[in-house]
Parts: sequence; C-alpha cells; structure tokens
Amino acid sequence: MDDTHHSTGASQNAEEKRPTFECAKVNEPHEFPDGGVRAWLVVLGAFFGLFISFGWTNCVGVFQAYYQTHQLQSKSPSTVSWIPATSMFMIFITGPVVGRLYDNFGPRYLLLIGAFLHVFGLMMTSISSQYYQFILAQAICSPIGAGMVMYPCFSCVTTWFMKKRALVMGIVASGSSLGGVVLPILVDRLMPQIGFGWTMRTCAFLMLALLIVTNLTVRPRLPPQPKTIGIMAFIRPFKDLPFLLTALASFFYSMGMFIPITFMVTYGKYRGMSVELAGYLVPIFNAASGIGRILPGYAADRLGNYNVSLCAACLSSIFVLALWLPGQDQATAIAFAALFGLSSGTYTAISPALVAQISDIREIGTRSGTMYACMSVAALTGSPIGGALISAAGGSYWKLQVFTGIMLAMGTIFYIIARMHLAKGKLWIKV
Repeated sequence: MDDTHHSTGASQNAEEKRPTFECAKVNEPHEFPDGGVRAWLVVLGAFFGLFISFGWTNCVGVFQAYYQTHQLQSKSPSTVSWIPATSMFMIFITGPVVGRLYDNFGPRYLLLIGAFLHVFGLMMTSISSQYYQFILAQAICSPIGAGMVMYPCFSCVTTWFMKKRALVMGIVASGSSLGGVVLPILVDRLMPQIGFGWTMRTCAFLMLALLIVTNLTVRPRLPPQPKTIGIMAFIRPFKDLPFLLTALASFFYSMGMFIPITFMVTYGKYRGMSVELAGYLVPIFNAASGIGRILPGYAADRLGNYNVSLCAACLSSIFVLALWLPGQDQATAIAFAALFGLSSGTYTAISPALVAQISDIREIGTRSGTMYACMSVAALTGSPIGGALISAAGGSYWKLQVFTGIMLAMGTIFYIIARMHLAKGKLWIKV
C-alpha cells in the first residue's frame, strides 16, 4: 500500500515538472513503444480502416447530388439529406457502445462484425430503389459496420504511441482523406459506365479486400479489462470539466463542419459549375483535408493538441464567413473546398488525441465513443437544417452559410475555454 502510494506520488511530481498539461492518468505503467514493426503495422491497418469507413462517409456530397437527380428526384433536398445525415449519425452514435465493447473485449470481433455489416450494407444499397431502402442499407447498416471498424482502429493506435501520438493519429486519419479523394472519383467515373448497382458492388469488394488487411494487423498493446457495462460509464466523463468543454466544442464544430461537406457539390452546381467539375469539389476537399491531418499533427506534438485545434477551428470559421459567404463565383467555391478541407482535416485528426490527452488510456474506448456520440447528434441534425435553410432562402445558400459560420465560431469559443482551463489561464504554453 505504501509502495503504491509512493509510486503514485513520484509520478505526479514528475508530471508537475513537465511543460505540458497532459492528464496524469494517461501515464501507463508500461512504456509506450512509439515505434517498431508491430506498432507501424497497426498504423497501416488502421489507415485502411479509416479509408473504408470515414473515407466512404466523406463521399456523402456525391450521393446527395446523385439521388436528387436520379432515384429520389421527387424528394426535396432536405428529405434526401436525411440519408447522409443519418449515415453520419449512425457512424458516430455507435461510438459509446463500440468503445465500451472494445475496452471489455478488444477489437477482434468488432472488426470482423463491422467488416461484414459495412460490406453487406453497400451490397444492399446496390439493389435499392426506394427511399426507405437507402435509409436502411446505406444510412443504417453500412455506417454501423463502419463505426465498428473506425473506433477500434483509433483506440488501438493510441495504446502504441505517446510522444508521436498526434502525428500518428494524423497519418491514420489521412486514410479517410485518401478514401474521400479516391472513392468519389471512382463512383463518379464508374456510374456512367457500369451503372449505380455495379458501382456500389465494386466499391464493396474493394473495401472487403482492405478490411482483410485491417483485421489481420490492428491489435491493441494492452489486454482488455472487462468491466460492468452501464449507462454511468458514458455519463461519468461529463463530470470531468475538460472533457465536457471538449465535447461541447466538438458538438458545435461538427454541426458546422458536416454541412459544407454534404452540400458542396450542389453548391457548385448552384454557382454554374458543370456536373463533372462540381463532382471534383469533394476530392479537392478531401485532398486538402489529408494535408490538414498530417502536418498539423506533427505540429501538435510540439505545440500542443489544444493550441493547434483552436487555431484550426478559428480558421474554419473565417473561411466560411469571410470567403464562402461573400463568394459569388466558381473560383471561390474551389478555393473554399481546399481551404476548408485543410482546416477541418486538423479537427478530424486531432480529436482522438484530445480525448487521449485528458483520459486514462485504459478507458480510451469508452471516452472516445462518448465524445463521438456528441458529434453524432450534430451530424444528424446539421444537414437537414442546412437543407431547410436552402428552401427557406428560395434556393439560395446564404442562410446555410451564416448558420455554418456561427456553429464553427461556437466550437472555437469552447476550444478556447477548454484550453485556458487546462493551461490555468497561461497563454504561451503547450497544451
């Protein structure tokens, strides 16, 4: 008992001398490898896992535009937007349950079941023709499977890296950016040639191949620690003020972030772009997002995760209100897609590192899942609100743009409050 107390006290004293404000609980008894063949194989598998999960979700703008002019052309933009919105919601709302199951049992069965559901959902989408069928297959089944793949990938990587964590998380998250570049172009090119059905099946087979690699390589460093699964496990993190502030920041930022992603292609057409050029806005966004996920991750390991996150959130607000809102031409739409992708990519990459910084690494699955559950509500409601604002403005996008800018600004404010709380009011310090 005395030895344990002495060891804990020494650890806390060591933490107080460090120039960074990482929570003492993240210091595992065992050292983080921060490298090695095994660790980097986990990164490779997680990269592919993000490619097929969140990378596919980043294609929502392509399907929003396609459904409005094909299978669901009789539906309003707001009604159609429930498909990508529900898809975003499902991939995030699975977070708490998947996270808790990961903490208790590890990633193996989650990855296997997730791979099956994701591929099965896309196969069913390929034969869908009615609105409810797209909801069930593409908006519910597939994203549940994608969520069961995505969260274990993030959680496993955090157990292998400490000093390079933000950089490595950026590399993993860039898999979704690459998916967001490759998959929309693949879908856009294949649909005129082989039709919607075989396009979806081709994508499903591609994802199945990559998911095999993910299932073979993604493993945690620490063994699972089974605990009782109860509702308090998901409520308890909100009693921690840094977590609560970070969750609020994530909620508002997500509310603003997913709206431009969903309506990017339709906005390009609104500004007079050809169907082909408008379709490339999503790959442009995701290509820039890939840069925004790797380079800021490298900077965050040196400057602090919260410092880099709030700067990126602030830039996102500026790009919406000072560039996208007053812009009237196609060049502005392209520039916004690239710049917003750069800033929002930072948010996507560093969010898991923020949770890891303020959490016990042995509870990373539950706490990360709880954070993503907050984002799921924003993802579900943001796009339908955006579609309703377009209709309310008579087809114009200005109301949607103002709403987006306000949500991003609110997220920035909560990031600032969280950062100042962790830094105890100090400005020039790594947080």
